Amino acid sequence: MREHVADKLRLVVRGRVLENEPLGPLTTFRVGGAADVFVEAETVDDLAAVGALGLPVAIVGRGSNLLVSDGGFRGVAVKLGRGFRFHEQTDDGLRLGGAVYLPAAARLTARLGLTGFEFAAEIPATFGGAVRMNAGAHDACIADVLIAASIVDLATGGQRRAPTAELGYAYRHSALGPTDIVVVGELALAPDDSAAVAKRIGAYLEWRRTHQPPGRSAGSVFVNPPGDAAGRLIDEAGAKGLRVGGAEVSDVHANFIVASPDATATDVWTLINRVRDMVEQRTGITLQPEVRFLGDFA
Repeated sequence: MREHVADKLRLVVRGRVLENEPLGPLTTFRVGGAADVFVEAETVDDLAAVGALGLPVAIVGRGSNLLVSDGGFRGVAVKLGRGFRFHEQTDDGLRLGGAVYLPAAARLTARLGLTGFEFAAEIPATFGGAVRMNAGAHDACIADVLIAASIVDLATGGQRRAPTAELGYAYRHSALGPTDIVVVGELALAPDDSAAVAKRIGAYLEWRRTHQPPGRSAGSVFVNPPGDAAGRLIDEAGAKGLRVGGAEVSDVHANFIVASPDATATDVWTLINRVRDMVEQRTGITLQPEVRFLGDFA
């Protein structure tokens, strides 16, 4: 089955097409199994070709909020390639391809003397993934600066441009569907002194080094509930330092789970659910995962 699909895609796709490709190394947890077929798309036509198959599809960006099951994904996993790693300065600010790495984009704004995107310097995601999840830090987020996004629906191959008002943004949430992939976004940024922008970026990065744990993690595991902090609730529930196999709730920040080199996706998944149960039993609050789950964890 996968060989037939891969051969069919190789006839029309400009980017790489691989069979039984491990997805774990493409995520920041670095755990999980393989996709039946993996496509590194270089053009919008590549994405449309995937949509034309009518098969289950999954989007893999930087993998910074993704946990892939040990059994992998039975379908086509898609990642944007170099063809979507571009930038262009505009009258309003900046136009970015979906594969641009967010910290690199923040450093670029410092060189160009543009302010408003400093918060992105510490978010280890692609721009397209950040637009999808309304990524943010330090009381700022993508919704604050995004003008519009260009989107391809991998289920149909259809394309559209959506202004920010149509994206249904909320805290770490957008209305984009699971097969919607962001290929381009336009940002509204203001002119500023390059040195001042670079200094703010440096301060944010220093904050990250001192407040967030190193190692294999996906950043915040749970969304902060309204008016509270998930890390505080997890800590007070007694879950800080809790381990399952090679996965551990960080002693530095309780809303981080760190995976050791011998961890499995099942270890991480089990620990996420155990932590959520502990918080719910103590407070009645059901924490919602910020991490996306791909594959079968039943």
